Amino acid sequence: MNKRFEFNILGQQLSVVSDSGDEHVANVIRYVSSKVSEVQKFGSSNTLTVAILAALNIADEYLQIAEKNEHLYDNLESKAEQLIRSINETR
Repeated sequence: MNKRFEFNILGQQLSVVSDSGDEHVANVIRYVSSKVSEVQKFGSSNTLTVAILAALNIADEYLQIAEKNEHLYDNLESKAEQLIRSINETR
């Protein structure tokens, strides 16, 4: 069921509708807020600049994790194929 969530980031009152649970949405909002705070520590006060830099940092983290997951998946797939070959050879 969709639920509306109200929150404030960078002085902007925002609202989103999500079918995710309350805890998940709260975690997402906290995560984005923490990334915004990290950028603000470097002195930028322009709201748009802070938002773009925070988005770039989040995208960078996401892409690094996605790449690691792809490597792990490829490695797991390779190991599974090796195991299947070994099992087939012992028959």
